[in-house]
Amino acid sequence: MATLAGGLEDPSAEVLTEAAAAFGLLASAARVHIMWALSQGESDVTHLADRVGGALPAVSQHLAKLKLAGLVRSRREGRRQVYYVDDPDIVTVVRVMVGQLTARTAPAAAQGAVSRRP
Repeated sequence: MATLAGGLEDPSAEVLTEAAAAFGLLASAARVHIMWALSQGESDVTHLADRVGGALPAVSQHLAKLKLAGLVRSRREGRRQVYYVDDPDIVTVVRVMVGQLTARTAPAAAQGAVSRRP
């Protein structure tokens, strides 16, 4: 492992592979939206589909992939399956990324609104 100037060592190949797989799963706007929604609180698939504007079968498939990767967990409540993010670090990653991108686009959107004024 190489050590960087800040004293941090490069991660192992195994860790890099896991990180790439997690980021690969989050390379879908629909899955990021699902993760964003679940970072706000747990939900069943019906409410998630309504919130993210996806078809129920598609949202179910996304959840199955996220669950298989360990990014999402679920529990049964009667007949419903309730999904949640059990890893605060994943919640942080999603919130930081979406928050940073929102902050970047807000000034551009405001600038566009100003330039469109007569």
